[in-house]
Amino acid sequence: MHRPSRRTFLGLGGSALALAFTTNLADPWTARAAVKGDNPFRLGVASGDPLSDRVILWTRLATDPLEPLGGLPFGKIKVEWEIAEDETFTRRARHGSTLAHPEYGHSVHVDAKGLEPGREYFYRFRAGGEISPVGRTKTAPATGGGPESMRLAFASCAAWQDGYYTAYRHLAEEEPDVVFHLGDYLYEFGILPMGGNRKTPVPEQFRVQCDTLDRFRIQYGLYKSDPDLQAAHHRAPWIVTWDDHEVLDNWAGPHGPGGEVTEEDFLVIRANAFRAFWENMPIRVPAPEGPDARIYRRFTFGDLAEFNVLDTRQYRDDQLCGDGQQIGCDERLDPGRQMLGAEQEKWLLDGLGASRARWNVLAQQIAMMQLDFAPGPEQQLSMDLWDGYKAAKDRLLHGMIDREVSNPVVLTGDIHCNMAGDLKANFDDPSSRTVGVELVCTSISSGGNGNPNQGIPPGGADPLNPHLRFSSYQRGYVSCEVTRDRWRSDFKVVPYVDRPGAPITTRASLVTLDGAPGVNVL
Repeated sequence: MHRPSRRTFLGLGGSALALAFTTNLADPWTARAAVKGDNPFRLGVASGDPLSDRVILWTRLATDPLEPLGGLPFGKIKVEWEIAEDETFTRRARHGSTLAHPEYGHSVHVDAKGLEPGREYFYRFRAGGEISPVGRTKTAPATGGGPESMRLAFASCAAWQDGYYTAYRHLAEEEPDVVFHLGDYLYEFGILPMGGNRKTPVPEQFRVQCDTLDRFRIQYGLYKSDPDLQAAHHRAPWIVTWDDHEVLDNWAGPHGPGGEVTEEDFLVIRANAFRAFWENMPIRVPAPEGPDARIYRRFTFGDLAEFNVLDTRQYRDDQLCGDGQQIGCDERLDPGRQMLGAEQEKWLLDGLGASRARWNVLAQQIAMMQLDFAPGPEQQLSMDLWDGYKAAKDRLLHGMIDREVSNPVVLTGDIHCNMAGDLKANFDDPSSRTVGVELVCTSISSGGNGNPNQGIPPGGADPLNPHLRFSSYQRGYVSCEVTRDRWRSDFKVVPYVDRPGAPITTRASLVTLDGAPGVNVL
């Protein structure tokens, strides 16, 4: 992908630091402001982080999404909200009002409580006499038992300039119970004048890479203006996490990529990125006030499935041996290396050990199965993936064995390629125990059209990676049906993204059976 030059970071501090770390800047910010004469809901609505009795309802007011404050004045704006059991709002369940604050980009996060478990709801907002689009959402099932089945979808990697979001439109039409987005919701790169594959001109302010809060805000404004992305948010609740491009490519802990910026400047960029992410996502976590934010969290869907949403960026050690794909990087075997950080790793293993769910799911960013990228006697492994952190991977996989975790399933994004494979106790020994399965979704648009002739047919095996049972280099998402007996995964793909309107097909349907870890062709 073409990557425009980064702007200089000399002098980054001042206003960028103020935007990253403060919430009340001056008295004018506390004055009431009205929205008149234009539609403030140009970024749509969304819901997320569903629990059995509540769900987050989100919107961000903007009459001009390509301006840092959405074209709105510096002032609090009253926003009314309601959630109902029917799409015509004749059976209203809850309602209220809140204030959209300018220091949070006029975003709104309502935790709508007192709802019934496992139930479909509809919601909307009103501000300045304008009414938002109607969103559909659904609460999680009750924690005591059930359900017998659920439908979910997961997706990742949606570079706006690489193509249209047609796959999101098809995902919306499925109306799943929940959508997991596994990172790279947007890309921090500057955008070329004609908008890349979309051939849609973008203003001059999009040429430079994201670093300040204002720059991140308008990037989200552009991305979230897309009608197909809005449709996917309107039809199902989302559970989100970040990967690298919400901040900077291949960042790791306090380290920016390749030493391009100082650690001090990178932490300012990270703070701005975290704030913008929170402002634009339907997420139930505190608003970040600096370069740190805990987003790993857990969701229980009755006793059918429990989902552990991970952060594989913020707490990891730096990539070794120059990053990228390397041969013979023995430093990756260091037993002290961390991917999740000690606190998150303990939280995860303790939770997996205590779970009573039939299916135990890790919703995370980067490939966990071993991936050898080159033929020959020596392995060529990616230092950015779990292969670059072998001890951390071994602790997790063997920790699941020791705790007798029921039906581990790992959902992954990042690499712009569909994959499905077995998670092995020892990837260098194909006969070793299969611990669980990993399902990797391709990108929504990143990488352009893709190539349907690349990959491994369902049920095949890669001689370099015999645990890998399917792959395809196309665009799309994965749709899953989960029952007590099996986990079915349908890999949905589109033939092109460089123009709108692509049809959707199922490239592969794979299944994992309860109590029998491994990928099977349906």
